[in-house]
Amino acid sequence: MSQETLKQRLDTDMKESMRAKDKERLGTVRLILAAIKQREVDERIMLDDVQVLAVLEKMVKQRRDSITQFEAAGRTDLAAKEKYELDLIQSYMPAQLSEAEIDAIIEQTIAATGASSAKDMGKVMGPLKAQLQGRADMGAVSARLKARLSV
Repeated sequence: MSQETLKQRLDTDMKESMRAKDKERLGTVRLILAAIKQREVDERIMLDDVQVLAVLEKMVKQRRDSITQFEAAGRTDLAAKEKYELDLIQSYMPAQLSEAEIDAIIEQTIAATGASSAKDMGKVMGPLKAQLQGRADMGAVSARLKARLSV
């Protein structure tokens, strides 16, 4: 039996949410599927799991930004809705790596690419992104890599 793709899992969850009449979950799953479909149409491609994870990461970042803004504006009702969506979106992503695991992968990648200075960031970020996509905040990984290569 083959491994179920992320899109198939989302599609199955959408149908289950319909049957269970879980409107909140259904709305969020549809939102995710719409974002995936939009990117597929825009780029005229079928997204694989890695690309779907990139869409999910973007949605997570948007939700975090919205939560911050809503809480600052005193709109706890809207912040709560965004938090629900954030939790649901994150449930489709692989488990996040620990700081130590991220540091170890950064060290391995630096050794494998022979990077020695901040000029080599691009050479290291490509392979790192392939390994860490969806499992770590790439902005934070980039900052850690820059600090490591600047030493």
